Amino acid sequence: MTDKHLHIVTHDVPWPAEHGGFTDLFYKLKALHNRGINIHLHCFTSGRSPQAALDQYCASVNYYDRKKNISGFSFRLPFIVNSRKNPSLAANLQKDNYPVLLEGIHTTYCLFNGMLTNRKILVRLHNTEFEYYRKLAKPERNIFKKYYLLLESRLLKKYERAIANKAVFLAVSTIDVKRYQDIFKAKDIHYLPVFTPYTLASGKEGKGNYCLYHGNLSVIENEQAATWLLDCVFNDLEIPFVIAGKNPSGRLQKMAHRYRHTCLVANPTASEMQDLVARAQLHIIPSFNSTGIKLKLLNAFFNGRHCLVNRAAVEGSGLEQYCYSSEGATAFKKKTTELFQLYFTQQAVEERQGLLLSEFNNERNAKKLVELIWGEL
Repeated sequence: MTDKHLHIVTHDVPWPAEHGGFTDLFYKLKALHNRGINIHLHCFTSGRSPQAALDQYCASVNYYDRKKNISGFSFRLPFIVNSRKNPSLAANLQKDNYPVLLEGIHTTYCLFNGMLTNRKILVRLHNTEFEYYRKLAKPERNIFKKYYLLLESRLLKKYERAIANKAVFLAVSTIDVKRYQDIFKAKDIHYLPVFTPYTLASGKEGKGNYCLYHGNLSVIENEQAATWLLDCVFNDLEIPFVIAGKNPSGRLQKMAHRYRHTCLVANPTASEMQDLVARAQLHIIPSFNSTGIKLKLLNAFFNGRHCLVNRAAVEGSGLEQYCYSSEGATAFKKKTTELFQLYFTQQAVEERQGLLLSEFNNERNAKKLVELIWGEL
């Protein structure tokens, strides 16, 4: 180990890395550990239990309860921030002068209130949060949830503007870099690709026999995308279509079994999900939210065959030239029909492997992060 120490504060416990929100967190820990960094991890919890697996990558691990009841609510601060105010965290961070990496706007209260002075502070943006919550509000049918999402968006925009020049910011997409520069006039913001578990592009040469949409189906935007595909693309396009993911609503399950050529796989195991990804002919991943990067797209891209997206799903991700893109239901139908017959080649696998060795190379990106913190090559 080196004499370099780094505090990392995460919005939740990053293991198991069972969906996109934890993948970047966990594999960043591993990559920094492999570079000899002494990591002092601070995790907020809201249902996820402490994980011994984190101890092998961290010099110390601390856990803090998140206030998810009414006590975490405020009309001044975003709920995702106010519910993570914690004096014990502040006290632990003030015991030394090590650099601090704050994972997500969620964990930045100590930055906002000026507790962390005269030290290097970095903030990892998961996306442009105020935009993300505003987009989530659009399809929400529950009036109380819609009001909460719109209020949170308004508070987040004010909050993000207040902290945009108080630290070094690290965005997961180039479009979020531009947003922070244009909207919040951020002066010290960098694009740092997400850290992934992938070291080998493993798409299978040949053809599969169904189309797939996968993701955490309890997330509003994922249910919206799956619903749109059922209602507007596969409503009269009789090509086998599978939806797979965590905690789908009863409404979505009912919709998915409305047609003979569509179905839904609820709560598959990790190995079952990866088998579905590997055997699909086409991954269809539209998005109605252009912030951040879609980790399910990276999974499909490096472990599956053809990927069909819209601009919002891929913009700023580094994958634009490697995915097929369409806008609107008619264009999606046409492109799906075409790609369902298209042989997936070894050349495509090799192109994706090249991208893994360059853009999404954990070792290189950890080196870049270390340079941003300590200024060393």
